[in-house]
Amino acid sequence: MSDAIAVIDDLRDESEELDALVAELRAEEWATATPAPGWTLAHQIAHLTWTDGVAVTAATDPGAFKAEVARALAAPETFVDEAAGAAVAAARPEELLRRWRAGRERLQQVLRDAAPGTRIPWYGPPMSLASMATARLMETWAHGQDVADALGVVRAPTDRLRHVARIGVRARDYAYFVRGATPPAQEFRVELGTPGGEVVAFGPEGAGQRVTGPLLDFCLLVTRRAHRDDLALRAVGAEADTWLDIAQAFAGLPGAGRAPRGGRSEREPGPSNAPGSDAI
Repeated sequence: MSDAIAVIDDLRDESEELDALVAELRAEEWATATPAPGWTLAHQIAHLTWTDGVAVTAATDPGAFKAEVARALAAPETFVDEAAGAAVAAARPEELLRRWRAGRERLQQVLRDAAPGTRIPWYGPPMSLASMATARLMETWAHGQDVADALGVVRAPTDRLRHVARIGVRARDYAYFVRGATPPAQEFRVELGTPGGEVVAFGPEGAGQRVTGPLLDFCLLVTRRAHRDDLALRAVGAEADTWLDIAQAFAGLPGAGRAPRGGRSEREPGPSNAPGSDAI
């Protein structure tokens, strides 16, 4: 099995887990507010539907995708909200759910059918098939977290979080660039513990700048679904400490993120400068 197919399979499973959270909702429940300001449960699913559709366009009609990029450049701070809002306004919940299911299945099939080595244009650098599937999985998981939080559901972490962590590590330099800062020259070591007691590691073992903690917490951080002060992540070194304040796994503006709730910070004392890669 190729790396791309393995990730696409995980994307399918991640989507099905989120589907199970919303499939039986009553029509009025789709209007439930989520932690994203101004976004209901319907907006979350509408956004995933829209993004899956744009990804299909990018993979099958690069010329038409250029028009999508132009619209994004014309309104970088509002085009995502506008797309989600338009989809919610245009469809009843049951229709929105049907469109999401059909659209994500279409995207997964397009990725499965693409020739090995295919590069798909995107809002940043073009992406490999595996990277596109990883990006879609990351976003599905992140918006699924918004849905779960709105519904008061605690999701059990899965091995699929390894993909989210990987894209978060690979997007390290982007987090600096999007803020007009220069990223560190050296690689960091990132060691993340899974619920099963394994360690998922990235970067050279001897790196002086290190990040350690639970895999779930790192994924919540890089998707900006939890504030750093509520997570059990530990930085060794001033540059690693700075990165944890700005880390993001997604392309585009970072947004405000979640406010701290008063959790279990393990931040080392020291300076902090809070405010494309292929995986973005």
